[in-house]
Amino acid sequence: MIAVLQRVSSAQVVSDGVLTGKIGQGLAILLGVYQGDQQEDADVLTAKIAKLRIFSDDNDKMNLSVLDVKGSAIVVSNFSLCANYKHGNRPDYLNAEKPERANELYEYFVSELRKYISDVQTGVFGAKMAYSIENDGPITIVMDSKILLK
Repeated sequence: MIAVLQRVSSAQVVSDGVLTGKIGQGLAILLGVYQGDQQEDADVLTAKIAKLRIFSDDNDKMNLSVLDVKGSAIVVSNFSLCANYKHGNRPDYLNAEKPERANELYEYFVSELRKYISDVQTGVFGAKMAYSIENDGPITIVMDSKILLK
């Protein structure tokens, strides 16, 4: 499972023309689910994300977590994070989990994240989405559950 985290001042997602999520300060998270991912992948990512110290303290040092700043999160599913771009110029997505299973793990990830962060907004799995963020920093981190599980 792969997550792209961005520290944001604000973010929103419009799914099939309808606003489905909007946050102020917090984390914007794109989530890709690979074939073979399990709930433990979501468990390790959500625990790390919630405690990751990437928000600035009073001395402008990145020393605070999203929990410390009482921030929010917005999670958008994104199968294209699982792209294989090694051969040719058109990526394939054969490494992405099948939609039904990917949605189960996406929903599980969101439910686990809500155990840490009280305000977690989402897009709509499989929908056409417009995702807008105001990046704060910019601070962007890519997390792979397989690295955390080693």
